[in-house]
Amino acid sequence: MNKSLYLSGYSGISGNMFIGALLDAGYSEEALRETVSALPVSGYTLKFEKTVKMGIEATLFDVELDPHEHQPHRHLRHIVEIIEAADLSDRVKQRSIAVFTKLAEAEAKVHGTTVEKIHFHEVGAVDAIIDVVGTVSGLEALGIEKIVAGNLRTGFGFIECAHGSMPIPAPATAELLHGIPYTQGSVEKELLTPTGAALIATLCDSFGDRPEGFVTEKTAYGAGGWDLEIPNVLRAELGRFPTLDPSEAREVVRMQSSDQQDRQKTDLLVLETNIDDCNPQVISYAMDRLFDAGALDVWQTPVVMKKGRSGIKLSVLCPILIKNELEWIIFEETTSIGIRSFPVDRTALNRREETTETPWGSVRVKISSLNGRVCSATPEYDDCVALAEKSGVPLKEVMHAAHNTQ
Repeated sequence: MNKSLYLSGYSGISGNMFIGALLDAGYSEEALRETVSALPVSGYTLKFEKTVKMGIEATLFDVELDPHEHQPHRHLRHIVEIIEAADLSDRVKQRSIAVFTKLAEAEAKVHGTTVEKIHFHEVGAVDAIIDVVGTVSGLEALGIEKIVAGNLRTGFGFIECAHGSMPIPAPATAELLHGIPYTQGSVEKELLTPTGAALIATLCDSFGDRPEGFVTEKTAYGAGGWDLEIPNVLRAELGRFPTLDPSEAREVVRMQSSDQQDRQKTDLLVLETNIDDCNPQVISYAMDRLFDAGALDVWQTPVVMKKGRSGIKLSVLCPILIKNELEWIIFEETTSIGIRSFPVDRTALNRREETTETPWGSVRVKISSLNGRVCSATPEYDDCVALAEKSGVPLKEVMHAAHNTQ
């Protein structure tokens, strides 16, 4: 079972709050210090402490800058150079750079310039670099593979920044929040910072209510720097989605699908991903693994992708309880970089298996029925093949005989 994280941002999200929550969840101070020390930057002191926000104990993390050391306004390439030079895992480097790249794209769009020319002001300082790299490193250290964020509030009012007085959410934050549900809330403060927005926009897999089937194993809190009329904390629930073995998953669906009238609508998920740069044999192997892991159906659809490239849409029908496991198989076995999911209804006939006798041996037959009336009877292909090979009789004769004995 893969570890997941649900973030409840009712009091906003910032880089230091994110790290504080990860520290509270078990990310060690020593590991964070080691990560930060690998960055070729200076002029800071790390602060760790426990604090209480309106009765909730939380971990406060902060980066205190040396007022006597000048912090330059950096371009994206400068930040990339800093991260690339650090002795960190490739995954931490790639994800950290992805966060700053997304932030640069938002800033460039707001200011009408290019990613290469955009100057990072507040978010280019050492504290922002530490917040981003520390967060990504913490997620890796805790083994977090899926993140969902909900209850996002930005605050309202105005904030003073390098460009003057700006509305909340700040323009770059608003740009980063495209496609992400949020409200401003009732607090007149900047609760969701550009760094926090860039982190969730880049790292989160989905947004919204607490996921169905998610089981919390630990609740952690990262403290913010404000004393507000609500607890200024980021709540992070560390947990898992329960995984069923394939036989259990199919039994759950079978039980859901049968009632006194032999049918019932069953709530399932369809997972979809478009792939245009993967060996078809690899996709075929992935399909086998998905079936073995409990997928109810897996299929490919030829599609035409951008620039006229031929591709494959890989689709999977599955119970929600094994969604995470199947997504992991797709990411692990194919070149997919993103998976869509949506709920579907399935009306299923009652199904049972019987054995019938042919002149050459026994064959299993799958029988589907509605209200006691048989709708179809299908001989098991593998059984028919085995008898055909053993007897030397054509396969179609074996299948015909098995079908006619019903």
